[in-house]
Amino acid sequence: MTTNNKPNRLAKEKSPYLLQHKDNPVDWFPWSEEAFEKAKQENKPVFLSIGYS
Repeated sequence: MTTNNKPNRLAKEKSPYLLQHKDNPVDWFPWSEEAFEKAKQENKPVFLSIGYS
C-alpha cells in the first residue's frame, strides 16, 4: 500500500472524529453541498460514514 503524504480535505475540519482520517489515502469529503454535487456530476453514490470509534 502506498502512503499518502498529503492530508485530504478533512484536515480543515474541527471534529476530532474527522481529523482522525485526515491522512487516509481516501478522498473524503465532509458533509457538504460540494460532496453531493460531485457525486451527482460523476453519477456516483455517496458513501456515508456515521463514525465507529
